[in-house]
Order: sequence, then structure tokens, then C-alpha cells
Amino acid sequence: MTKSAAKVRLAAIQMVSAPEVPANLAAAGRLIAAAAAAGAQLVALPEYFCILGRHETDKVKVREADGSGPIQDFLAEAANRNRVWLVGGTLPLLSANENKVRNACLVFDDAGRRVARYDKIHLFGLELGENSFNEARTIEPGDRPVVLDTPFGRAGISVCYDMRFPELYRAAGVVDMWFVPSAFTAVTGAAHWEVLLRARAVENQCYLIAPAQGGLHLNGRRTWGHSMIVDPWGEILALRAEGEGVVLAELDAGRLAEVRQSLPALQHRTM
Repeated sequence: MTKSAAKVRLAAIQMVSAPEVPANLAAAGRLIAAAAAAGAQLVALPEYFCILGRHETDKVKVREADGSGPIQDFLAEAANRNRVWLVGGTLPLLSANENKVRNACLVFDDAGRRVARYDKIHLFGLELGENSFNEARTIEPGDRPVVLDTPFGRAGISVCYDMRFPELYRAAGVVDMWFVPSAFTAVTGAAHWEVLLRARAVENQCYLIAPAQGGLHLNGRRTWGHSMIVDPWGEILALRAEGEGVVLAELDAGRLAEVRQSLPALQHRTM
């Protein structure tokens, strides 16, 4: 583990985002402030916290240039005002294709300075009864994993569907915490959400922070929710099933060291 505080209070924010950006920014601001008031030093928002539109193309209409725009300004200001490190869920940024976006997760330090950007690599697709999704229609995939050093340990950034691809996580080496901002569908969430999150935590011996969309949205879509924080032994430390709110737990450097020492699986890797 990188040099860091012995314990840090983490917050995963659950939202039920609407089609209008201003309303979502107001809700996110209120929830970030609540997390900070509860002692959180590191706060994470869900995937597309800023918009879940009525149509797939709605996010293209509100996409921003990298480094400039009201959504990015909001994230920087919220981190600075609340003095928290902020994993900004995802927001739509310009892509090379004018009909698509990059589904980008931006990380800000507690002074509001941007310190990382990750573009979602794996794009979700599903054909299951009445459930049909194809993110590739409106999203251009990223191609670069992102891991960064923070005052609280080494952090990896992934998004939603990424969690089904364990090679992304293992290739990063020893990481103390992985973030997975998500908007999981209700049908896949009921079947796979918990088992995938706990598996990624166990096999990488790390904390897993998964802020999610959770509820019935104005566009008629239902997301699974169940935002949670999982420890490196696979224990769920905190969970919120549905509805907006804040999930809080502690990252304990001593617990990380204990798990890695008693079961040194990361040292036993041969491939």
C-alpha cells in the first residue's frame, strides 16, 4: 500500500438521476455536502450522475469539451467547497465522432484540481427479452486504464460494465481501492451486481467502492442501486438498496495489510 492515512472515511453516493442536468447537479451537490458533513474525505458519484435522458442521444446534446463546461465546473467547485477528494461519477465529454461521447470519470482533489480522467473502456450491450442496450451507438470507448496515487492509498478507476472484465483490474497490480461508478440495469443487477463486486474485491485484495443509480427514473428505466463498499475480504461494509442517499464506511490500512499478509495471493501470482 502507498503511504497514506491509517483510516479514511469513504462515501458512495446513490442517485436516481433525471433527464435535466441542473436538477441532477443540485441533488449531487446536496449529497456531497451530506457526505462531507458525515466525515467523508473521499466521495464518489454514480455513472451519469448528471443526466439519464429520455433518449440515448440526450447525453450527446449536453456533452462538454475536456476541461470546460458547467458539469466539470460543478465537480471542481464541489470538491473544493466541501474539502473532499471527489470521484465524479461519469459525464459526457466530446469524442472524435460528433454523434458520440466519451463516458468519462474525472477525479478532483480537495482543492478542486483535476488529477485524473478515465474514459470507460468496455461498452455495455444486452439483448434479453424487453431489455435492449447498446452503448456503442452513442459512446466511443476509452483505451487506457487509470490508477493514481492519493493521500489515502493507490486508487483505480473503472465504470460499471468494466467490472465484468477482471483482467482490467489484475493488470493494474497492487491497488488499495477500486471505484466502480455504475448505472446497472435492474435485471443484470439482481443476478450479478453483488457477486461481481465482491469477487473483484477478494481477488485484488482491495476495497471496492461502488456508487450507483438506484430506482425508477423519469425515462421509465429502473436501475438496480445497491450502492456498496466492500472490504478486501469480500465483506460488505455498507449498502443502500434503493433511492438516493449516502453510503459510508472506513478504508482501514491495517485491515488491508492483515488480509494481504495472512493470504498473500498477490505475491503468489505467476501469470
